[in-house]
Amino acid sequence: MGLLKAAAGAIGGTLADQWKEYFVCDSLSNDVLFARGYKQTSGRSSNVNGHDNIITQGSAIAVADGQCAIIVDQGVVTELAAEPGVFTYDKSKEPSIFAGGLNWNNLKAVMNTMWERFKYGGDTGRDQRVYYFNIKEIMDNKFGTATPIPFRIVDNNTGIDVDVSVRCNGLFTFRITNPIAFYANVCGNVAEEYNTDQIRTVLKTEFVAALNPAFARLSEAKIRPNAIPSHVDELSQEMNRVLTTKWAELRGISIVSIAMNSVSLPEEDADLIKKVQMGAVLRDPNMAAAQLAAAQADAMRAAAQNANGAMAGFMGMGMAQGLGGTNAADLFKVNGGAAKPAAVAGAAVSGGWTCTCGTVNQGRFCSECGQPKPAPQGWTCSCGAINQGKFCSECGKKKPAGAPTYKCDKCGHMFDDPKNPPKFCPECGDPVDDNDIVK
Repeated sequence: MGLLKAAAGAIGGTLADQWKEYFVCDSLSNDVLFARGYKQTSGRSSNVNGHDNIITQGSAIAVADGQCAIIVDQGVVTELAAEPGVFTYDKSKEPSIFAGGLNWNNLKAVMNTMWERFKYGGDTGRDQRVYYFNIKEIMDNKFGTATPIPFRIVDNNTGIDVDVSVRCNGLFTFRITNPIAFYANVCGNVAEEYNTDQIRTVLKTEFVAALNPAFARLSEAKIRPNAIPSHVDELSQEMNRVLTTKWAELRGISIVSIAMNSVSLPEEDADLIKKVQMGAVLRDPNMAAAQLAAAQADAMRAAAQNANGAMAGFMGMGMAQGLGGTNAADLFKVNGGAAKPAAVAGAAVSGGWTCTCGTVNQGRFCSECGQPKPAPQGWTCSCGAINQGKFCSECGKKKPAGAPTYKCDKCGHMFDDPKNPPKFCPECGDPVDDNDIVK
C-alpha cells in the first residue's frame, strides 16, 4: 500500500504542478521590508492543487515599482529581478508540458520528476520560493540622544577651542540597497513577512552611536552646533561612511536623508561659549572702548535717577571710574585713535602706488580703472633719487644749476626738463611760463 500511495502522490503531484504560476505581491507598506510572494488564483482557476513551494518552468513573476524579487531554490538565491515588469523563470528544475511544447524530451523530463518524487514517498523533495523586498525609502524613523554627545567647538577668528555637550533629535530615512545581503543576514527564510519594527530599535541605537564620530568630523570642519541642521547632507555622508560596515556591507541598508531639529546645549555650556566670545571681542581695544562707553552711559543714566540725588550718584560714579584705572578715551588711543589719513594718489604703498580711484597697484597701470602710473615729480639726482627740494634726499647733493624744476600753477604737477622744457603741463595741459619755475 505504501508503494502505491507514493506512486499516486508522485504522479498526482507532478501533474498538479504542471500549470504555470503567476506570482505577485501586494503593495508593500512603509512597515514591511520583506514579504513572500504568492500564486495568483481565482475561482475560475484550475491551478489550486499545486504545491506552494514549487515554481514550475516558465512561471511568471510580476515586479512592481519599489519592489525587488528573488527566487530561492533549496535555500539558495538563484535569481533576482529588480526592474519593474514581468520576469519569466526558465531555469526551474520542475519541468512542465506547457513550457517547451509537448515533445518526447519534455515528457521524459516530467517522467523523471515523477520518479524523483516517488523516491521521496510521493512528496516533492524540493523547496522553491519567491520573496519580495521593499526597496522604497523607509520613512519616519525617529531618533534622539538619550545622553549628551561630546562636541568640540573651534573658531580661529575668536580663538575659541572648547569641548561642550550637545543633544539632538529628528528623523532619518533608509533604503535597502543590497537585497541579497539583507536576506542572508537579516530576514532569512521568513514564513510570510519581515516588518520594520523588528529591526528599527537596533537601527536607532546604532544610528545614535554613529553620531559621535560624525559630529567629530563636522567639528573638524569648524561647523558650530547651531549650524548642524543646515549641514544634513554632510552629516548623511559621514553617517553612511561610519555605518558602511554594519549597515551597507552586512545588512545591505544605506541612509538616504536626515532631518534634524535644533541642536541644544546645556545651559552652562552655552554660558561658557558666550563668555569666551565676549572675551575674544574685548581683545580689540576699539570694541572694549565701545563697551566701556556704553557702560558709562548706562551708569550716568542710573546716577541721574539716584534716589539720594543726582549729585550723590555722579560722585559714586566718579569714584568708581577713578578706581577702574582706565576709560574709553584711553582705549581708543591704544588702537590709534582717529582714522588714518587716506593714501595720496600716485604715492608708493608697500612697494606699490595708489591710483586716484583708491586701488593699490604694483604695475605700470591701475588694475581697476586702467590709468597709467603717475610720472615721478621733481628732479633726478645723479644717484637716481627723485627730489623736489634743492638738495638730494638720498645723497645730499645740491640740485644742479640750470636744471629748473617746474610746478604747474594750476594742478600742482612737478616736472623738469633742462634741455627742452615742455610748453604745456603734461598732467593738465596748462601753458608753462615763468610763474611755474621753482627757484
